[in-house]
Amino acid sequence: MLVRHVLDKKGSAAHAIGPDATVLDALKLMATYGIGALLVMQDDKVLGVMSERDYARKVALLGRASHDTPVSQIMTAPAITVTPDDTVDACMRLVTDKRIRHLPVLEKGRVVGVLSIGDLVKTILGEQKQTIEQLEAYIRS
Repeated sequence: MLVRHVLDKKGSAAHAIGPDATVLDALKLMATYGIGALLVMQDDKVLGVMSERDYARKVALLGRASHDTPVSQIMTAPAITVTPDDTVDACMRLVTDKRIRHLPVLEKGRVVGVLSIGDLVKTILGEQKQTIEQLEAYIRS
């Protein structure tokens, strides 16, 4: 399955914050939207991704203050991106190999969505379920 089909089902919402914003502002935004990561963008360009994992490892554990630490100091950069024409399997290999959880989706240099590892797992499990149902129907017929 292609990334574009996942985005068609899931939606293309992609939340972002600027690199100079504070980590606290980023955490508030993530809490508002119920998400685990934000794109860090400047002038429509993806600079990186700031996730809850970045906060935990680079702020909380190091005793930094989230109210005066800029997002640019803790974001994961550069962002690893995919296109709508990439496959879900290729994305799953990428997140596994790179040990990341979020993939910005870019088309012609513009953000058209974000995939999480959860989105990928859900898609793969759905495909497997459909295959099993088809095989069971075939065996019964």
